[in-house]
Amino acid sequence: MTGLPLPGDLAARARDVLSGRVTPEPPRDSATVVVLREGPGGLEVYLLRRKSTMAFAAGAHVFPGGGVDPRDTDQAVAWAGPSTEEWGRLLGADERVARGLVCAAVRETFEECGVLLAGPDERSVVADTTGDDWEADRLALIDRGLAFADFLSRRGLVLRSDLLKPWAHWITPEIEPRRFDTRFFVAVLPEGQRARDVSGEADHATWRRPAEALDQARAGEIFLMPPTYRTLTELAEHDGVDGVDGVLAAPREIVTIMPRVVEVGGELRLVVA
Repeated sequence: MTGLPLPGDLAARARDVLSGRVTPEPPRDSATVVVLREGPGGLEVYLLRRKSTMAFAAGAHVFPGGGVDPRDTDQAVAWAGPSTEEWGRLLGADERVARGLVCAAVRETFEECGVLLAGPDERSVVADTTGDDWEADRLALIDRGLAFADFLSRRGLVLRSDLLKPWAHWITPEIEPRRFDTRFFVAVLPEGQRARDVSGEADHATWRRPAEALDQARAGEIFLMPPTYRTLTELAEHDGVDGVDGVLAAPREIVTIMPRVVEVGGELRLVVA
């Protein structure tokens, strides 16, 4: 149980939290989507490098995602695929929270990389989201001038919840000043669409094979937070998206993971169970 050593400022806050001098911040519901595709060498994932100026996970390579907008729980969201009740069972949440998480997953993926898991009906998906009108809507969603439900309604689209597969559940450690209660999903890049480097929170975007990203992290070439590292490790066990051994066919038991702090030889370390 070696864990990750905590830097000075975070170690000081950890001692304050552990001693009861500081009350942990409540985590905010959020969603992260691992966008997948079949590349020339096999399975690839889409990664964004967060700007060094970001308050949370600065410089880290991450998957698209973000917090739930209160309007994501709107009953008016056009929906196809598993019901909100079924998603609640899959995610271990009530229907309202489940609806918000799934909507946030689809909305944030569109906002951060231009990929939209929605279509005119339950059997189709939008083929291209690169026009100026799409870009205007994407920016309006980002600045919250446009609600996701209104965006779908205006374009005559339904959210394709069946294109998402639940993958994991991570909660930011209690010692962090910014905390998130995050459900991880995987989704395949829809045919005709392309992921684009459009996130205002990132300064670089890339497709990588999971094993390649892990090698780069171990070599110190990129920085991966524990949930990203663990997810890539799990995905590296699969050669592709489909098939018996593909990611989509992989059985998943969603277990909540919240890293905790332990003291080793007088040094505080973050341990992932």
